[in-house]
Amino acid sequence: MATSKRIPQEHPALAAVRASTTGKVKVAVSDIDGILRGKYLHRDKFFGAAESGFGFCDVVFGWDSHDVCYDNTQVTGWHHGFPDALARIDLDTSRTVPWDGGVPFFLGEFVNADGSPFAVCPRQTLKRVLKRAEKLGFAPMAGMEFEWFNFAETPQSWAAKRGVGPEPITPGMFGYSLLRMADQRGFFNALMDDMAAFGVPIEGLHTETGPGVYEAAITFSGALEAADRAILFKTGAKEIGKRFGVMPSFMAKWNQALPGCSGHIHQSLSDGRKNLFFDAKGRHAMSRLFESYLAGQVACLMEFAPMFWPTINSYKRLVDGFWAPVKPTWGVDNRTASFRVIAGSPKSTRLETRCPGADVNPYLAMAAVIAAGLHGVEQGLKLTAPPITGTNQGAEHIPRAPRSLIETTRIFRQSAIARDWLGDTFVDHFAATREWEHRQWQDAVTDWEMKRYFEII
Repeated sequence: MATSKRIPQEHPALAAVRASTTGKVKVAVSDIDGILRGKYLHRDKFFGAAESGFGFCDVVFGWDSHDVCYDNTQVTGWHHGFPDALARIDLDTSRTVPWDGGVPFFLGEFVNADGSPFAVCPRQTLKRVLKRAEKLGFAPMAGMEFEWFNFAETPQSWAAKRGVGPEPITPGMFGYSLLRMADQRGFFNALMDDMAAFGVPIEGLHTETGPGVYEAAITFSGALEAADRAILFKTGAKEIGKRFGVMPSFMAKWNQALPGCSGHIHQSLSDGRKNLFFDAKGRHAMSRLFESYLAGQVACLMEFAPMFWPTINSYKRLVDGFWAPVKPTWGVDNRTASFRVIAGSPKSTRLETRCPGADVNPYLAMAAVIAAGLHGVEQGLKLTAPPITGTNQGAEHIPRAPRSLIETTRIFRQSAIARDWLGDTFVDHFAATREWEHRQWQDAVTDWEMKRYFEII
């Protein structure tokens, strides 16, 4: 009796591209700063790339946010000649871009020639942490929310202003304002509708306290999908804004007199069936697992700090009285703590890590919070400090966070915990990029210096 061979079924994403009327596909990868770098591929080129990967210049890990090449890294640099690295398309990230003619879109990540993860690729760094979580029997769930300011600027107008005096799209301090939503109704609705069509569903969107500032909460999902959605949201908001003459900025602190912009991360652990953070009989309905996970983040905040506060500007947000937590504290439904326990139902119980700014690379911030939490689980850490009440009430003896990137980077470089979870190659490379960032700022002559010293000294 003759047997028929089963023909391998084509991935639905490939079938969707074949059915598309467009002749091109958009692909993107994350650089070390969380900026999406990408290109269009001819559809014929795409199918080959989908099967065996494609070359992408490794300079994306060898330069900063302004395309200035590092002189202090080993993985790539002038000494290697910036060859192509192998980028692999993740077909499960398939979506179309509604504001770009419905062009198919995919995220990619970097691998070595043998298929192993490229050690400094941010998406691979998160996947490394998630693989270890899986071995422990956990599926991390997450969702990110961002605050960001919006300005009536274009790249040309902003260049002409030379970085001074951006014009917010609305005036005044007016959080949760229906009126301010109406002032930019087209842009506001486009964010909700276009992001949903882009596979980045927004759970809630509202104005925050400050001129032209919005806050968006992205729908909860598996941690990798959550990070994908977060990085796509930041780029997508900028692209959507262009249609309305709006320039969104996820800079942590653009104005000394105004609150900064956060990048809160909500998390829980699942076993595939239930939320393992919930225990009706536990303290604050927290399971012992939840307590150890939280204890890990409290203990390890400074070990991973540059992944939460990655820029010079990040630390301008860490000032008392402006909502940003400045100490490794926890509290029950306390928005002034670095770690907010949201204790509710079996479905809603979760941890909100409130210390990251909106300027994070979502892959790296997500990797850091999960690594820190699972370190606490592996070590069976206990919550030794009580929850704070009010703003740092009960935390008077706890040292505040360092106020500079170079200080946190030195701690990170020496961290055995960071090296254990992220690998030596990543830690050394990321630390070098942050040291470079510090050096660029150190060498710059700023407006503050000119105003303070030019005439008087």
